[in-house]
Amino acid sequence: MPRVPALLIRSVLREVLRWYAAGLALFLILQLADILSTVAGLLLVHDATLGEVLTAVGAYAPTILNRALVLAVPLAVLLAFGRLQSDSELKAMFAAGVRPLALVWPLALPFVLVGAVAYVNAGYVVPAGLERWDRAWYGIYGTVPPPPTQDNYTYAPPGALFYAGRVRNPEGGTVAQLDGVLVQRGAETVTAQTGTWDTGKGTWTLQNAWITRPGEDPRQAKGPLSFPQGDTLAPPPPPANKVSTPELHKRLASGRLTPEQRRDYTFQLAARLADPVTPVVFALAAGALGLFLRNRAAAFAAVLVFLVAFYVLWTTVPQLARAGAVQPVLAAWLPNLVFLLFAGLLAWRLR
Repeated sequence: MPRVPALLIRSVLREVLRWYAAGLALFLILQLADILSTVAGLLLVHDATLGEVLTAVGAYAPTILNRALVLAVPLAVLLAFGRLQSDSELKAMFAAGVRPLALVWPLALPFVLVGAVAYVNAGYVVPAGLERWDRAWYGIYGTVPPPPTQDNYTYAPPGALFYAGRVRNPEGGTVAQLDGVLVQRGAETVTAQTGTWDTGKGTWTLQNAWITRPGEDPRQAKGPLSFPQGDTLAPPPPPANKVSTPELHKRLASGRLTPEQRRDYTFQLAARLADPVTPVVFALAAGALGLFLRNRAAAFAAVLVFLVAFYVLWTTVPQLARAGAVQPVLAAWLPNLVFLLFAGLLAWRLR
């Protein structure tokens, strides 16, 4: 087979990038319109100013951008190849001795840069933007952010167990409020609806507590009960999607996350590596699929099937990872692996 002329590769890439620019603009506009149509009623009810609206939309813009950077790739490649097939340009290339796969591999090159932009955006810009998005809505609602709380707190030093259904520390000081408290020391179990945690004194104090011992009826304590508790009071970890990539590494290494939080943080960290690779995977898979297309109509149909299949995978795997049904790192990379397998099968057919 003769070597593919560089001019031909540049011509195909120019066609793809032209469609990519149009697709990027399309997905940005569609997502922005979707957000505005969803929140328009709330903005009108709360008399949001133009500045507040722009602040909220600007805070969410990095999230919109990352989605558009990825979704525009299959649209661009499939429509470009559909146009080339419809005008018989691909047939002319193949008749001249150009190998079909020789037109696919170069498609990955420009989207490596897109992946780099997506990596930086997802790891550093999007988390801060989501935090500003929440603060902007508290301003629109005219409220203050709720105090940090930690649910299902558990501490198990040797010979004891401390559990609270919720830990509330609204003032951010050394004393926190406890709800749904259980303290177990040896064979004795103490429960209470409420209590306080004084980290300065290193104690839990339970109000109206009930004491249960083996072979005895439960009895209510006559006064507050205090127990030494040596753990430190720390604010609950923020949602993983609002934490920058370096901070994700630090929190995972701290060992202070619950199993569910650890799965969520691990998945988020892996996804920030996997998602920037998706544009390259999409370019290869869509390029291989585009060589089988015969006209523009088939290209539009392929775009819909491609994006729906990816969306189903992309929205399902986070839930599987958080529930522990799939290992978090595997869940983050699963969409890419599926489309890489798809690209490999098509490449085998085209060899």
